[in-house]
Amino acid sequence: MMLVSQAHGLPVITAEEAEQLGRVSGLTIDPRTRSVVCVRLSGAPKHATTIAWDLIEGVGRSAVVVRSLASAGLGRDAFPTHHEVLGKRVLTEHGTEHGTLKDIAFDTATGHIHTLYTALGEISGNHLLGIGEYAVVVRGA
Repeated sequence: MMLVSQAHGLPVITAEEAEQLGRVSGLTIDPRTRSVVCVRLSGAPKHATTIAWDLIEGVGRSAVVVRSLASAGLGRDAFPTHHEVLGKRVLTEHGTEHGTLKDIAFDTATGHIHTLYTALGEISGNHLLGIGEYAVVVRGA
């Protein structure tokens, strides 16, 4: 497990060339699959600013590894809209406020969202319903 805040800023390295592509600027989460679907990079070549999660070889405390420069620009053509999630309001589907989103724990192998940490406590990743500009929506208890 890793926190979204821990992944932010990690260097993204190619395994074959041992080159740094850029740094993690964000993780795009698909609320339908409740998983990370791509890594967004800053300082990367234009063809590699977004890397599909399934092209990631590994995620560690020191770096994110993708197979090669050639594979870095490959992957899905379309991803869900990217929204910065940390600091967003958390609301239930009934409109009840659940504080703000402090962090998210995800599985580094699968990208599956495990836990949402809010100002008012923890919420299972399985309760995630939606992510937008205004808020993160979760299933109420």
